Amino acid sequence: MKTVILACLIASAAAFVPAGQTDRTTLALHADLTKEIGAQAPLGFFDPTQSLGADPTNGDQADFDRRRWVELKHGRIAMLAVVGYLSTYVGYRFPGAEDLPCGFANLAEVPGMVWAQMIATWGMMEAANQDQSQAPWGTDAGAQNFKAEFIGDFRNGALDFGWDERSDAWKRKKRTIELNNGRAAMMGITGLMVHDIMGNVDQLLPDWIQKY
Repeated sequence: MKTVILACLIASAAAFVPAGQTDRTTLALHADLTKEIGAQAPLGFFDPTQSLGADPTNGDQADFDRRRWVELKHGRIAMLAVVGYLSTYVGYRFPGAEDLPCGFANLAEVPGMVWAQMIATWGMMEAANQDQSQAPWGTDAGAQNFKAEFIGDFRNGALDFGWDERSDAWKRKKRTIELNNGRAAMMGITGLMVHDIMGNVDQLLPDWIQKY
């Protein structure tokens, strides 16, 4: 709990595990991937290695959905990591951890009990942030009434904030914003980690950000 960046980095490993859920709006085995969320200007659909097939207008939808979930989960973790790194960098700490450093320097300072607490927290987060109508969570008959609308939809009948009342265009815009913010955050946390190891994060961040 004492360093959010460490928690996010280790938790990101789980993002490589196939999610096992499909997008409710795209059930075709083959589909035009150039129309998916995230394929936008200036690059459009960008797959330089053609890992999804030579013809993106007739791509493997199931494989794309799996990769999209991996990208989305990495992005969410990266957004938390960036905020956590910057928060600890400027000096915010949990009570009792005021003297701990930030970044990788914290690895050798975190007590064993805190590691146990972090691992338990990651497990609970993994269990909660899933489509509860899917196996192995779909044992509750009530969960079947709240099947995910799209990949990454973990509302499960709660915390809707009026989503269902919005237009399809508004929903697509918000999902695009989240995806792009996640992409930027993955680049951001990678840069912060590299400069943390190099010991010159202070040269990367603005002058008004004072290191703890």
